[in-house]
This record gives sequence, structure tokens and C-alpha cells, in this order.
Amino acid sequence: MAKRDFYEILGVSKSADAEELKRAYRKLAMQHHPDRNPGDKSADQKFKELNEAYDALKDDQKRAAYDRFGHAAFENGSRGPGDFAGGFSGGFADIFEEMFGAMGAARRGQAGPSRGSDLRYNLEISLEDAFRGKQTSVRVATFAHCETCKGNGAEPGSQPARCRTCQGHGRVRAQQGFFTIERTCPTCQGSGQVIEKPCKSCGGQGRVRREKTLSVNIPPGVEDGTRIRLAGEGEAGVHGAAPGDLYIFVSIAPHQIFQRDGASIFCRVPIPMATAALGGTIEVPTVEGSRTRVTVPPGTQSGHQFRLRGKGMTVLRSSVRGDMYINAVVETPMNLTKKQQELLREFEKAGESRKTNPESEGFFARVKEFFEDLRE
Repeated sequence: MAKRDFYEILGVSKSADAEELKRAYRKLAMQHHPDRNPGDKSADQKFKELNEAYDALKDDQKRAAYDRFGHAAFENGSRGPGDFAGGFSGGFADIFEEMFGAMGAARRGQAGPSRGSDLRYNLEISLEDAFRGKQTSVRVATFAHCETCKGNGAEPGSQPARCRTCQGHGRVRAQQGFFTIERTCPTCQGSGQVIEKPCKSCGGQGRVRREKTLSVNIPPGVEDGTRIRLAGEGEAGVHGAAPGDLYIFVSIAPHQIFQRDGASIFCRVPIPMATAALGGTIEVPTVEGSRTRVTVPPGTQSGHQFRLRGKGMTVLRSSVRGDMYINAVVETPMNLTKKQQELLREFEKAGESRKTNPESEGFFARVKEFFEDLRE
């Protein structure tokens, strides 16, 4: 059967440069690689054709010979594009590493059981705890190394034996086309050893399920969403493999008085109308649990903000503190007695000539001008 044109196999024109050839080969090789199409003989054949075509066209001399003589350039015993006697070299090796780097890394790695899984623990703390910092304990359900077999999974007095399938390498090889593919050994799962007499306490896994209590240090100034890593406190790996890590995700519960924004603390404080009008002092709480006095100047309006320097949150990993902001809300009195109502009416009447409410008077003056403009 006549061979297909190499340019047609790669889906490029005869004027394609080296980079275009490389991109085309990489895309098609990923699509038709035998590992991605197990048992598909047509994919295996296409992969062979791709290798043959790219190996001929990536080399300038081979490509020139192919452009002139076609497939005849590699017949009669010539070192053709399908001859891999010299091993992978040049651009092909680069592409192989780029596409199958993870597989190649596994091939070069050492046999042995994989490390245990990482764990996550969600911890909610109060705003006060975030301000001061806290030493607390958490209980975590996890896998720990079996004390009976010391983590190796074998019954005491016996030892794991070398896997006969992979001869202790943890990997087995299989021939696929031009390539020898290495995979994790299905018998020992990559450990290189098998347990002939499993430990009765852990069933040969080398680890058992249990709860453990851990101490966690919450630093002052910690923010919502902070992640704290406890190295080696995750799940123990099977057959004595290293444990994973435990990650504590900190969340801060909403506070009934304060709102936090970074190192700043905000507090909404209602102020009696008489205090806002005449001036005075109010006491407000602070995040560290004390009280502080704030002077309210005469004529304070709702929305006025008072700044208390150094009364905010602790800044993480420093001795600096942010500021606290008091947002004034002038409170209108309710459930007035008849005498209070009479006094307010007298107050209102007495203030008509003194412009004691400049904001409202200014607003309604603008409203009057607005409607007069509409009539014109």
C-alpha cells in the first residue's frame, strides 16, 4: 500500500516552517498517543505515521531529500525516518518531554508508596480572638501510622517481600509501537513490595483510622480566610509513607457591635438628639474590651465620623494597630410626653428666625427654585 504524504499526515503545507511543524505534530501526537487510546489499533497506526513524518521533516537534510525524491529517499537501506537506532534526540526529545513530562518524571522517580493526603479543617474564631491571638486545640479524624506494625503493614515478626511482578522497581514496562511505556506496577501499586502476612490491626495498610488532638496557634491580627499549615499532621501514607499536611482555614464570626476592614474597626453609635445639638461626651467600647470617651461637638449630624487613632485591629506580625472609626447616628426621640412636645414646638418656633436647621432649609429652598423653573 502506498504511503501517505508526510505533509498530509501532519496537516501542514510544504512551506510550513519548523515551529509550525512542531505545533502540528504536538497536537496530533497528543490526540493519537496509545496511552490516550488503549486498545485502538488505528490510533496506534496513526501515531506511528506521525512519528515517521515528523522525524523526516524536522531534519533539514531529510526534508530536502524527501521534497526531491519523496519516500524513495529513505528506501534501499538508508537511515530513514522510522529508524530510531540512535535514540530520541533534538526536537523530538523536546516535544516528548513537553507532552509526556509527567509520565517521564514518574519513569525517572524512585519506587515507593506515595505520601499521605492533605487535610482541611475549618476553624471559626471571634473578632476578639483575632485581635489578641489565641492558642486553641482542634480534634481531627485522620489516618495515623499503625503502632502494631510500625507502619510497614506486615505482621510483627515478618517483613514485606519484594514484588515479583516488578522485581521491586515499582514499575512495569509495556511495548507500544516504537515506545516502551512504563506504568505503576498493578501488584504492589508502586511500592516495590508486597505484604505476605498483613498486620491484623491495620489490614496490611500500615495505618489506622483515629482522632487526634492538635494545638493551633492563632497569631494576633489574623484575617478572615487565613490558612495555617501544620506540616506532617495530615493523613499518614500507606506502608509507612510520609504523612500529608493539615491546613487550618480561619474564618471570623460576625460581631454584634464592630465591623472590620483590614486593620480598621468601625462602630455605629447612636447619639441622643440633645447631645448632638448641645455637645457632650459619650462612652464607646473598643475591641480590646475597654471603654474610651469621645467628645461630641455641638451640632453633630448623622454620618459624622470620629477617628480614634491606634484603637483598631492588631496588624499581623507587628506591634502596630489600626484606627477605630465612630459613625454617629443622631437619634430622634420617641414616645414624648405632652410637656416635651410643647417644649419642642417652642424650640421650633424660636428657631424660625435663627436658621437652626441649615441643611433642611437649604434643601427646601432648592426644591422651591426647581418648581419655579418648571413653571417658566
